[in-house]
Amino acid sequence: MKILSNRVNQRPKKNYKQMKILILCTGNSCRSQMAHGFLQSFDKNLIVCSAGTEASGKLNEKAVKVMNEIGIDISHHTSDSVDLYLNEEWEYVITVCGGANENCPTFIGKVKHRLHIGFDDPSHVVGTDEFIWSEFRRVRDEIKEKFYELYKKIVI
Repeated sequence: MKILSNRVNQRPKKNYKQMKILILCTGNSCRSQMAHGFLQSFDKNLIVCSAGTEASGKLNEKAVKVMNEIGIDISHHTSDSVDLYLNEEWEYVITVCGGANENCPTFIGKVKHRLHIGFDDPSHVVGTDEFIWSEFRRVRDEIKEKFYELYKKIVI
């Protein structure tokens, strides 16, 4: 009797080249980290990294908590400078900063596809704790929706 493996979120190994995706933002502490976590949760075979032009060096604690609420652990991620990735080749580089007052970084490395999917920065929200948490959740959910739409277009 032949036993077939039940592989979920895995593409066939035959003729398969792993897709490399870099998610880029300014601080690399919140939105890019959430997008990184979502893409990796959609498909473990993707090579996903995130970076910032002015990397903060730490993750936003609220971003980590709202991702944990839905079962995605990004606490092991690191906030890295984009300089670490300039000499690599990328299938996609996706910028996630939003807002008219924000400067979205430009990536000067080798890239096949450049995309921008902008989101509000919940780390700049002011107000009650309840409002701030609601904004983190709203942005998290928007990132999940937009990145799943992208995932379906480029991978599935």
